[in-house]
Amino acid sequence: MMHATSRESLAAARQRLEELTSDVDTGELRRLGGELTAILDVLLNERVLLRHLADPATAASARGGLATGVFEGKVGEFASNALREVAVLRWSTWRDLADAVELLARQAVLIAAERENTLDETEDELFRFGRVLGSENELRSLLSDGQTPADRRLGLLHTVLDGKAGRDTLELLEQVVRVPRGRSLDVVVGHLAELAAARRQRTVAQVSAAAPLTDEQEERLARVLSQVYGRTISVQVELDPEVLGGLVIRVGDEVIDGSVANRLAMAARGLPA
Repeated sequence: MMHATSRESLAAARQRLEELTSDVDTGELRRLGGELTAILDVLLNERVLLRHLADPATAASARGGLATGVFEGKVGEFASNALREVAVLRWSTWRDLADAVELLARQAVLIAAERENTLDETEDELFRFGRVLGSENELRSLLSDGQTPADRRLGLLHTVLDGKAGRDTLELLEQVVRVPRGRSLDVVVGHLAELAAARRQRTVAQVSAAAPLTDEQEERLARVLSQVYGRTISVQVELDPEVLGGLVIRVGDEVIDGSVANRLAMAARGLPA
């Protein structure tokens, strides 16, 4: 959880990214995402540099100059400018600065998807692959193993998904696999899906059901949840035989468990259903 200073800086960095890329084509946006991910990889391996860039005791102009000087000629102009914009802001910790670079890399690709009207597909593909990772322990482990060279992890990703996912979905997943940062990959991919939904000004409701819902049922559920939460809700349905019947709905940290399995478990404990 970021402190207030870092949250304000992150909001400013995101706004600045929108301004810097307002006239940039989608190919350049994807390149920007890849280059910011490469920069993040360097920063995480060069912690002294990362700490200097986030040091509030150093003048903002000096931090910006350091960021530009280190990566000059190694990345494109947009990536260099984006990093400088991050470096001149105030961050509570060096980790927050790293998180900001990572988020901007994600946002660059999502902006490209938005401009090409593929955000819906990207969100759905990310959600579904996150669920695959959640159930495929070996695949999740192989893709996130920091001891395995990144090229091999990326090769495995493409073996699994080439021809089955869109370009921007793959671009985002490449970012995650290239720099996993020791996190659970299924959780990170789930967060990517939420970022895509947020880009569409939607909140994701993750719905577990014993049987598939019809399009009409999904639309009706989305309408009801949107009314309940007072904002647009995007429904993502996952089949789970353990639910037995009914639905389990997760919106952020809130869980609405209307499943038969839950009612049976409550009855077994002598609780009112």
